[in-house]
Amino acid sequence: MIITRSPLRVSLGGGGTDLPSYSREHGGFLIAGAIDKYVYINIHSRFVDGFLLKYSQMEEAASIDEIRHPIIREALRLLDIRARNLEITSMADIPAGTGLGSSGSFATALLKALHAHQKNLIHPQQLAEQACQIEIDILKEPIGKQDQYIAAYGGITSFEFGKNGSVTAAPVAIREETLFNLEDNLLLFFTGYSRPAAAVLKDQDDRCSRGDAEMTENLHFVKELAVSTRRALEGGDLAEFGRLMNVHWEYKKRRSIAMTNPRIDEWYNCALSNGASGGKLIGAGGGGFLMFYAEDKSRLRHALREQGLKEVRFRFDFEGTRVLSHE
Repeated sequence: MIITRSPLRVSLGGGGTDLPSYSREHGGFLIAGAIDKYVYINIHSRFVDGFLLKYSQMEEAASIDEIRHPIIREALRLLDIRARNLEITSMADIPAGTGLGSSGSFATALLKALHAHQKNLIHPQQLAEQACQIEIDILKEPIGKQDQYIAAYGGITSFEFGKNGSVTAAPVAIREETLFNLEDNLLLFFTGYSRPAAAVLKDQDDRCSRGDAEMTENLHFVKELAVSTRRALEGGDLAEFGRLMNVHWEYKKRRSIAMTNPRIDEWYNCALSNGASGGKLIGAGGGGFLMFYAEDKSRLRHALREQGLKEVRFRFDFEGTRVLSHE
């Protein structure tokens, strides 16, 4: 039996510039943080032939071609898995469709498990590249590369997306005291809404592909915000980090009418009136989690609990996708 886990993530700046339709023309840059909420994959050899797959649904298939789950099917094909008697089970700490990058985490955890099954060692860079190959190149999802890379690497990491498709990862040099304060003062609240990221990202992807000037200028500015965010984090200026989150959210809302709704705006304004210096919706938008930076945490918690929002407490994960058990 093989068990792997892959962390979910929060975007800290520059999200959207990882879309290939933008980065291949202009280059992208963002900062993401892996968190201690995970997607788990369990692979076990069955006594009988056939694939048994358990995720949000359950399916049995006699061959890879019959598998309905697209990422599982393409991962088995990509790694040329010869076994035909595997049981693959997935579990997650947070439901899919909530903006924390679960699809990329699922893909990296699955690929890591399949490589362990084949007794292969794989570098995080290659793991992320294979996950992107499946989701973007093969399945044609209109998504970026952030989720796969931060899941594979972990940590608080900056990623530079080259025009040639290359991705360069570098840890953000945060002092220990700054890291502790950042973890203590970042609060995550579930809005109660979930949605597939592709539904929101497709419009952004189409507009970037057409060379839409408004969208391009927006992402140029967001990319510069990410550079400023790294400077603030490495300089220990968390007040500036909170302010930049607020600016980022204002620009993010302009990219799609589906990014927010009156209820989300109400919660956001409530947070700013109760101790938050900045915040934003995590992920593509339209639902999922709101994240805020606040030094007056108890006031903010009380206000948003009164609004009916559920807090999810977290720490950052610095291990990335890893094998937990291989027996």
